[in-house]
Amino acid sequence: MREYLTVFLVAAVVTYLLGVVAREIALRTGAVAKVRDRDVHAVPIPYFGGLAMLGGLGAGYVVARQLPFLSLSDDQIFRDAGIVLVAGALVCAVGVLDDLLELDAVTKLGGQVLAAGFLVFFDVQYYSFQLPGGGQLAPDMTQAAIVSVVVVVATVNAVNFVDGLDGLAAGVVGIGAVAFFAFSYKLADANGETLAITAALLTASLAGACAGFLPHNFFPARIFMGDSGSMLIGLVLAGSALTLTGQFATVDMSQGAGGGSANLWPALLPIVLPVSILIVPFADLVLAVVRRTRAGRSPFAPDKQHLHHRLLEIGHSHMRAVLIMWLWAGLIAFGGVLASLYAGRVTAAILIGWFLATVAMTFLLPRLQRPGTTL
Repeated sequence: MREYLTVFLVAAVVTYLLGVVAREIALRTGAVAKVRDRDVHAVPIPYFGGLAMLGGLGAGYVVARQLPFLSLSDDQIFRDAGIVLVAGALVCAVGVLDDLLELDAVTKLGGQVLAAGFLVFFDVQYYSFQLPGGGQLAPDMTQAAIVSVVVVVATVNAVNFVDGLDGLAAGVVGIGAVAFFAFSYKLADANGETLAITAALLTASLAGACAGFLPHNFFPARIFMGDSGSMLIGLVLAGSALTLTGQFATVDMSQGAGGGSANLWPALLPIVLPVSILIVPFADLVLAVVRRTRAGRSPFAPDKQHLHHRLLEIGHSHMRAVLIMWLWAGLIAFGGVLASLYAGRVTAAILIGWFLATVAMTFLLPRLQRPGTTL
């Protein structure tokens, strides 16, 4: 655990330091977010936060290779992590071009599919899924590749969609990364496997990169992650899930939930966790596609009706809207992990209380707030 904490801190510090450099590069190259009707920022803000985050992820990877425990792990751990980071660099490069040139939606989608295909080409994909009672579901290679690409591309776009308020995307993905780290680490421990696993390494680095970027990006933001950052962290999060099923193909995942072999949820969690972690942006993505197609517009056409815009409309301040969406993301991400690893009455009570408190903050605070007060 201490070595993973070291990776987290290194990624956070390097990302924070590189944030200043990335901001200067963006200003010099003209990669600046201009103020548009659908935006909530009032002044132009530089992009390229993704470059700082990529540097932080890379630093975490390099340091991990020098640590006493992780450095002695199986070569596959660092091989798969390296493949995910290279794919992240590819999609980050597409994002940089978009931040500079404003690529069309089809070109960006092609870049995302290319990066996801890179993962599959180098065998970072879903292989088989453990079923309750010891059985396995093993799709053929074509089916597994298609599912892997779809999950990666969907996750990338979900993060991209939620990146609409200062600190929102970095916070949501950072929370998801911590939850996924807890699940993968506990899963390995409960099954007597080595604690040096790719999923834990990647999510520790990802959580650190998000934490290091937040001081620059939290309201009022001094730099945006841009598409270079949102697509990068979305791909790394999804890639972490792909590596987990590859390395635990013969492990009984139901053991993580306290021993009940009939519990289906832990077996499915490596598949659905990237989706469940990002259920808020995924819901936003689906609603946006339905809303725009019903209006006869392209599903990629931007508008100002995302969930975070709705929170602002009902009376939340910028900062409070972000914190509320963090609460929803944490409830879903940690709720899924807790339900799979520690199912019981105490867990249920905690999650119910969390849910009620989040609902109250979402819908009651704007009504209770006195005129002129903000948070």
